[in-house]
Amino acid sequence: MQKFLDQFSRYFVGCLFIFSGLIKLNDPIGTEIKMEEYFDVFTTDFGSFFHYFTPWSLEIGLVMIVLEVALGVAVLVFWRMKWTGWILLLLIVFFTFLTFYSAYFNKVTDCGCFGDAIKLTPWQSFAKDVVLMVFVAHLFWYKHRYIPVLRTREGDFLIGGIILICVWLGMHAINHLPYIDFRAYKVGNNIPQEMKPEEQPVIEYTFEKTGQKIKSEKYLPAEEGYNYISSRVLNEDKIKPKITDYNVSSPEGEDKTAYTFEGNKLLIVMFNVTKASVKNISAIRTLTQQLDGKVDCFILTSSGEEEIEKFRHENQLAVPYYYADATVLKTIIRSNPGIALWKNGTVLGNWHYQDTPLAEEVLRLISHQ
Repeated sequence: MQKFLDQFSRYFVGCLFIFSGLIKLNDPIGTEIKMEEYFDVFTTDFGSFFHYFTPWSLEIGLVMIVLEVALGVAVLVFWRMKWTGWILLLLIVFFTFLTFYSAYFNKVTDCGCFGDAIKLTPWQSFAKDVVLMVFVAHLFWYKHRYIPVLRTREGDFLIGGIILICVWLGMHAINHLPYIDFRAYKVGNNIPQEMKPEEQPVIEYTFEKTGQKIKSEKYLPAEEGYNYISSRVLNEDKIKPKITDYNVSSPEGEDKTAYTFEGNKLLIVMFNVTKASVKNISAIRTLTQQLDGKVDCFILTSSGEEEIEKFRHENQLAVPYYYADATVLKTIIRSNPGIALWKNGTVLGNWHYQDTPLAEEVLRLISHQ
C-alpha cells in the first residue's frame, strides 16, 4: 500500500504540475493579467506595498510558471527531494490559501490555474488544491527515502534544461501570440454567435405528491395535487454566453458594437496607448494605408481621448478610434498593439504587432472566406 501511495503521489503531483505549467506557458500574458488582479486585491485588503509588485506581474508570473513545470519534472525523477519537497509544500500552501481567500471572499472569480483552457470556479479551485495538498504532504513526509531516478549531475542538467526550454517557450509566446488559442476571440469563431447562450435554460422542478418527491422538467399543476418544493437549472454551464462584455462605443458615445460585425474590419487593438509598442508601427501604418477603401480599419482602445489623439498624431495613424473595456481588449488579443481581422463578425486572423501581416495576406484571407 505504501509503495502504491508513493508512486501515485509522484505521478499525480508531477503530471498535474507539468500540465498546469504548460497550459499557462502557452499564454504568459494571461497569467500576467491574473497576477495583476491578485495584486490589486492584495493592495486593497492587505497593504498598499503590493501595488509595487504590479509592474512586475509578467516576470513574477513567468517565474511561477517555469517553477511549476520544473517541480513537476523534479518529482517524476525524484530530483533533490529535500529541496523539491520543501518548495512543493510551500507552494501548495500558498496556492491553497489563495484559492480559499478568493472563494470565501469572492475576490477573484477565476484563479487561472489552467489558463483559459479549463475554467474552474473558486471553490473548485480550492477543492483541487486541498486534494493536491494531501499528496504533496505525502511526498514531503517521505522525501528522505525516495531514490533518484537519475544521478545528481544528470538530474541537475535535466532540470536546468527544462528551465531554459520553458523560459524560451514563454518568451516566444510573449513576443508573438499563444501557441494554442483557447479564448472566445480565436480564429474561426463568430463573435456575435459567441455572445449568445449555447442553450436555453432547462429547469428541473421538484414536487411533492402523496408523500413522494417527483422531479419533472414541466411545471406540474397544484390542482392535481402537486406541491412545489424547489427547482434547479440542469444546463447552467451552457446558458451563459462565452462573451458577455464586448461593447464598443464612439468618442461621441454612440454604440458601435454592431458596426464592428458588418463587413470587413481590421481592428488595431491597444488597451493602453501609453504602453503600446511603436516598434513596428510603421508596418501597421502602411497596412492601413494599403487597405484603405477595401477594409475598414480602426483602433480599439480604453485610453482617454487626449492620449489616443496624441498617439495617432505622433505615429501618423490616420484611422478612426473607438472605445472598449481594457480587460476585453486584453482578451481579444495578447499584444499591445495587436491586430485582428474580422469578416461579418468571424475572426479570420490575429497577429502580434511583431508579426504584422502584409495587405496581400489580409485580402487573401477575406477573399477565401
